[in-house]
Order: sequence, then C-alpha cells, then structure tokens
Amino acid sequence: MKQTLQQPHIHPSANSEIETCDICHHHHLHLPMEAPADETLYRLADLYKVFGDPTRIRILYALSGGELCVCDIAELLGMTQSAISHQLRVLKQSALVKFRRDGKTVYYSLADTHVATILAQGLDHVQE
Repeated sequence: MKQTLQQPHIHPSANSEIETCDICHHHHLHLPMEAPADETLYRLADLYKVFGDPTRIRILYALSGGELCVCDIAELLGMTQSAISHQLRVLKQSALVKFRRDGKTVYYSLADTHVATILAQGLDHVQE
C-alpha cells in the first residue's frame, strides 16, 4: 500500500508562521545530550531572568572593563547610587558579580569569565 506524506500545517501568529506536524517520526526522538535535572533547569531559568533587565546588563557591561565602586557605576550609567546598589544586590545573589572592600569603599567586578562570555555571546546572537 502506498503511503503518502502529509504536509506540515502552518498556523499564522503575530510575527511569523509556526509549523506543526501531525505525524510522529519515532526515529527522530532523541536528545542531543542528557537533559539536566529539573533543579538545575530552574536555576538556569533564574539566571536568565537576571539577564532580563537592561539596567543589570548595563552594569555588567560597565564592570566588564574592570572593577568599579557604586558611585563610579552610578556616574557612568547616569543613575542614583541607590538604584545601582539595588541591582548589584540582585547580581551578587546570582553570583554574577563579586566584591572586595578597601577601607570604606566596596569595589565590584564580574564574578568570573563566564559572565563576560554570556554577555558577548548574547550580543552576538541578537546582532546576527
């Protein structure tokens, strides 16, 4: 018996078309790698949420040039020190920035090279 292939259905959406398929192709059902545990996926999603705020992205870009104190970041970004401190708290809790004290002054910097890599790759992606 001759089997005919069904064409995918195209559903219009706000900005593009979404293709769906009515046939399950079992030979294609494999993950390229083992999926991380749910807890890890939730932590990853939380990390990406932190990157969802433009002010935090601007702070991270400012810190990519080296360590800065709150007043320097505030001046660079044209914001209040209070607003910068609030965002730095979120970035510290997400382990994206670290700090060191020098007397009464606290200096902030990117936590590690992964943060700079995430920023660079994200920028590459949106500029494609």
